[in-house]
Amino acid sequence: MEIVKTGMLEAGLYLIPTQLSDVPLDGVLPAHNVEVVRGIRHFVVESLRSARRFLKKCDRNIDIDSLTFNELNEHTDLKDTAVIEAMLAPITRGEAVGVISDAGCPAVADPGADLVAIAQRCGYKVFPLVGPSSILLSLMASGFNGQRFAFEGYLPIEAQARQARLKEMARRIERDRQTQIFIEAPYRNNQLIADLTQRLPGGMRLCVASDITGENQSIITRTLDQWKQARYNYHKVPTIFLLYQ
Repeated sequence: MEIVKTGMLEAGLYLIPTQLSDVPLDGVLPAHNVEVVRGIRHFVVESLRSARRFLKKCDRNIDIDSLTFNELNEHTDLKDTAVIEAMLAPITRGEAVGVISDAGCPAVADPGADLVAIAQRCGYKVFPLVGPSSILLSLMASGFNGQRFAFEGYLPIEAQARQARLKEMARRIERDRQTQIFIEAPYRNNQLIADLTQRLPGGMRLCVASDITGENQSIITRTLDQWKQARYNYHKVPTIFLLYQ
């Protein structure tokens, strides 16, 4: 399909990273991103409220009411491909569509990946913009293997399933020298650390990275035995966890 450019930006899907923490944009995002945002009239967002707030931070003169928004989140029926394809319809008219997640890079551990998959199948151009990723930033600062790693997302809540997942992660660390990265609901962060100290070998190392890029950023690597003796409080703080030997 031939797509004719109708605006300043080339037609396609633009993946727009957002802040991980409430800090000035110029500390975590390049100025180029703001220029791209100014040229987009159609957005697919994880949360309408947070997307509007982000756009106003980019440029307080942006006319929010002149823009169109579609929400793509855990409530979206991803089996209804017609709905997702409709979100990409402006591209066929030569326009740009921007994707904004609640925090960090869209389409990484994010529903936006389904939108990107359809854009690729349709032959649309996809433009990933530079921005913060909690997965990569925490890995950089952990001291763990940065050549072999896996992001596991959320661990199972049910005790038996969680134990099985932890055992499998421990095997990957020992067998493949693969760093294991995962997250937890923020109100269960402290309990997760306690669980890890009880269920895994004490010599295994755990990196806890919280409020990455924020004013209260904390990235600490200790053995599980050391974590067992440590005092900490990550309750309701955005945090990512990494395990390695």
